Formats: sequence, C-alpha cells, structure tokens
Amino acid sequence: MEELSQKQKTRLNKLQKRLRREVGSAIEDYKMIEEGDVVMVCLSGGKDSYTLLDILLNLQHRAPVNFKLVAVNLDQKQPGFPEDILPAYLDSLGVTYHILEKDTYSVVKEKIPEGKTTCSLCSRLRRGTLYGFAQKIGATKIALGHHRDDIIETMFLNMFYGGKLKAMPPKLLSDDGANLVIRPLAYSREKDISEYAELKAFPIIPCNLCGSQENLKRKEVKQMLNQWDRQHPGRIETIFTALQNVAPSQMVDREQFDFISLERDPNAKFEGSVAEADLPAFDFLDVANSGHIQLDKQLDKAEQAIEVVNVYQP
Repeated sequence: MEELSQKQKTRLNKLQKRLRREVGSAIEDYKMIEEGDVVMVCLSGGKDSYTLLDILLNLQHRAPVNFKLVAVNLDQKQPGFPEDILPAYLDSLGVTYHILEKDTYSVVKEKIPEGKTTCSLCSRLRRGTLYGFAQKIGATKIALGHHRDDIIETMFLNMFYGGKLKAMPPKLLSDDGANLVIRPLAYSREKDISEYAELKAFPIIPCNLCGSQENLKRKEVKQMLNQWDRQHPGRIETIFTALQNVAPSQMVDREQFDFISLERDPNAKFEGSVAEADLPAFDFLDVANSGHIQLDKQLDKAEQAIEVVNVYQP
C-alpha cells in the first residue's frame, strides 16, 4: 500500500468518521446489534463488504454493547477466483473467519442460458448456503453490505418492472423466521464507500469472474439516479427520506390501509378549516397559456372558498 499524502489522510479520516456515524445511527435506529450478538459478516471481496467489516470492527471497540464478529466468504468456484486474497487479508486483521466452498457456479451455468444474467439465481443459491451456515455457527445476525443507493435502486426496479412499491429493508427476518439479516450501511452513500475503499486500498476481487452479463436494468436505474444527483443535488437524500416517511392512508393499497371502513363521524365538531377538496386547484390552463401561475387570481379564489365555508360554520 502506497503512503497516503496528508490531504488523503485527512480525507480518509473524514470519511471514516462519516461512515462510522451513519452505521452507528442505522444500528441504533433499527436495533440491528444487541448485547451478546454473534454477527456473521458476509464478505464477497467487493468494496461494500470490505467497508462494512472495517467499520464494524472499528465500532466494536466503541460500542456500548458487546458483540462478536465472524467474517464468512463463500467460494462459489468461479473460474479465476483468487483463493488466497481473503484469507491473507483476514489473517492480517486477526478476525475470526470461515471460507466456505460450494460449486454453485456449475449449477448456475447449467440452468441459465448463455449470455443471460446469472446474478439472480447465483444470489439465491449463495443466500441459502449462508443462511444455513449462520445456524451452524450460532450467528444471531447476518450482516450484508447493501448501502443506501442499493435500497433506492431496488425501489425503482420494483416500481418500474415489478409493479410494487418495495425496496430493501435495513433489517429483515427470513421467511422461515430463523435468521435476522441486517444492513448497517443503509444510511451510507455508494460514492463515499467507493472513495473509502480506494483510500484504504482493500484487495478488491472482481465481481464478474463468472462472465455474467451486467444487470442492464439496474445499470439504467443507477445511471438515472446519478444524473439526478448531478442535476438536482439533494434529490437522492429526499427520496431516501420519503422511504422513511410512508403514509399508507395517502396511497392506494387496500392491503395496507382499510379504506372500506372509512366513515365520517356525524358527531365530529366542525373546526371551520377548509378541506383539501374545497380549495381551488391552480388553473393549469392558465399556466399553459401564459407560462406562469396567476397567484393573485388563485388566492382570490381561495379566499372566496374560505369565506363560503365560514358562512356555513355552525
């Protein structure tokens, strides 16, 4: 590893503090790690999982609770996978780790036609193996390296291509109820993680050793979000905030909110406020014709509506 300049050291320190603060906040907000937990950190060899392990090790010495970390990598027997990199890195840290070997690569190549994206099946097979191993070593939490950008991208992918308003939760109970999955990087931006990983010079292992085609739909969504981030600073942060402020009664999902049982209360005291439907909408025909909203005209309409309501106030 090359010696960092003073400027780079300052930047690294700033990024580490930010990531540590964000991870600490996510852990606290969602009660991800508790006293006595054994956290299995899934390490792929990519920038996200390296950063996750690094920050958790850093927090372990400062946390108000005691917890153990166990790093686990699954060698899926992809051609050209450098088997020595992760053991050497983990030995240097002195962290407890396990390297699992399971040839899911052959299964994926057999099931998925040539040239098609294999990531989905590969991920399912990997998840099943890791879930089972977590039970074997007594892990109480499984930590994954998904970050805030992953969560937002997943929401748009589900919305655009799946017809669902669904993202990637910071904390998830497996379908069988046997495993709790946590995503401590849920509040962290990918660009911060990338820069941190570069400054730390983690021994990154490429994720395309299998030769799979990149997920083009996710790539398109990522490009869209990056463009928004450049053109409209703060928009990504607002989108993530929206995911934390869901109002089921203002959506249209009958499973999430009981619209059928909604009834007015005949005994409710009228407060004299104007209901949303009573306020005049902006005349968008005026906008189309003149290029701007005639605010004075619209405010006059609003005042008239309020006066009418007040006339009938009991």
